[in-house]
Amino acid sequence: MIEHIAFSPDDTLWHSETHIREAQAQFRQLMQLYLDGAYDDRYLLETERRNVQYYGHGVKGLGLSMIETALELTGGRIAPEHIRLLLNITKELLAAPVEVLPEVEAVLDELSGDYPLMVIAKGDLLDLETKFVRSGLSEYFRCLEVVSEKDRFSYSRVLRRHRIRPENFLMVGSSLPLDVWPVLEIGGQAVYIPPPTAQGEGPRPQGAYVQLERIGQLPDWLEARLLVA
Repeated sequence: MIEHIAFSPDDTLWHSETHIREAQAQFRQLMQLYLDGAYDDRYLLETERRNVQYYGHGVKGLGLSMIETALELTGGRIAPEHIRLLLNITKELLAAPVEVLPEVEAVLDELSGDYPLMVIAKGDLLDLETKFVRSGLSEYFRCLEVVSEKDRFSYSRVLRRHRIRPENFLMVGSSLPLDVWPVLEIGGQAVYIPPPTAQGEGPRPQGAYVQLERIGQLPDWLEARLLVA
């Protein structure tokens, strides 16, 4: 029986990937100036992966990785004004308005009276705490948990800290490898709401999860489970 519900914020509660893709497009356009059209998005992705151990996940890590990638690809020839441009892109990402997705607030208002709700997010603590407050959604949640990785160990630690049994826990998110698979591995339950940009995310693990088209379907799905039980 589901007793506790957690949400992943990015592209589940508010827009995220859209802003990131816009920043990556700006970076791509800048690099094309230096590389005569030979730039490949994998350059930045590889730098981000190398830097996770230093900067963690989040906008600040993306900004530093853009600068590092630009320096490497241009052999240090990148102009100071373009370094400032990358810094401004990063600051704009951090200050971007938090755009809550349709139906989210109505769903949280309905569910918060029946379930303790929490947010489990991966990324920079300050950035996520700021977005959490600016979103206007914090009143619906008991807590915000920020983890460095979304794996079975992180989820287990969060559940132990809140004394939640995995079989009574439901995770709602927009990423199979981050929000669904690790939760199934520890015996929890998961609802997957794919974002518009969703692509194949690898093999499906053991265990069942539910896929909904939009978050507005979540209350009816929960109510149907109670009726069956």
